[in-house]
Amino acid sequence: MNATPPVHRTTSAMAVVSLVFGIATWSIIPVVGAIVAIVCGHIARGEIRRSQGQQEGDGLAVAGLVLGYVQLAFGLIALLFVIAAIVLGLSIGFGSSFFH
Repeated sequence: MNATPPVHRTTSAMAVVSLVFGIATWSIIPVVGAIVAIVCGHIARGEIRRSQGQQEGDGLAVAGLVLGYVQLAFGLIALLFVIAAIVLGLSIGFGSSFFH
């Protein structure tokens, strides 16, 4: 019998951290969680690629990356809306006689 021993694969801890912070960025820590999820997700994907099949968790890392990037995108869009509202509100509200 030529049975090969089973390969012991571990899940990347950075992939788990990326997913946890990706989820936390939507409820507990919006901006910081997104940044941590993105950084850890990229680190985890690199570790998994370099491990030559010894580590798994690429899906966890990708999920953390997606959650982090989407949160950052929504945050930037919201920030742009706030800035636009302030600029338009200041230019319309104080200088005009619309409300008098």
